[in-house]
Amino acid sequence: MSTQPNRVYIERIDDHRNMARYYVLDITSTLFGDVCLTRTWGRIGCRGQSKTQLFARREDALIVFLDILRQKTIRGYLAPAVLDGSVR
Repeated sequence: MSTQPNRVYIERIDDHRNMARYYVLDITSTLFGDVCLTRTWGRIGCRGQSKTQLFARREDALIVFLDILRQKTIRGYLAPAVLDGSVR
């Protein structure tokens, strides 16, 4: 079992549609031994909204984490290094 938190930051930018959004997924442990999946999203440069889900097992949180990440990449979200063309 990994003790490192899982975190990903992705963006979706479309200048033609005046769209600049971000999405953050973060898995951490609570003081009570539960696993917490926090999602934060909004317009780049703004505070945005967040939602937190608690799980008894890290594996369950990771399944939801990967499913949300898959959905967002299908919708066009990418990591910032991929957006600026520095990583291929």
